Amino acid sequence: MEYKFTTENFDAEVLKSELPVLVDFFADWCGPCKMMAPIVEEMANSFDGKVKVGKCNIEENMEIAQKYHVMHIPTFVFFKGGQAVETHVGALSRQDLEKKLQGITE
Repeated sequence: MEYKFTTENFDAEVLKSELPVLVDFFADWCGPCKMMAPIVEEMANSFDGKVKVGKCNIEENMEIAQKYHVMHIPTFVFFKGGQAVETHVGALSRQDLEKKLQGITE
């Protein structure tokens, strides 16, 4: 299941999550973000119950994007125990994203 992270639910869904979380910071007009969308959705399904995978629209949630220094999109921020543990800027292959998700589940 792919989550939608917003200013209203970010604390509860990401920072207080018992599961690791991947937040895909994106914008609707971003070409590389659109390219990553099916891969992110696939990872949300593959890691369901192990990692919360979701998206955060930077234009609708600027405060969150600023807090995590999102300067370019897509930006992927990996959270564990309420802390950002890794950030990746730019598109990733399905295999690379899967490796990163496996890494935060260990």
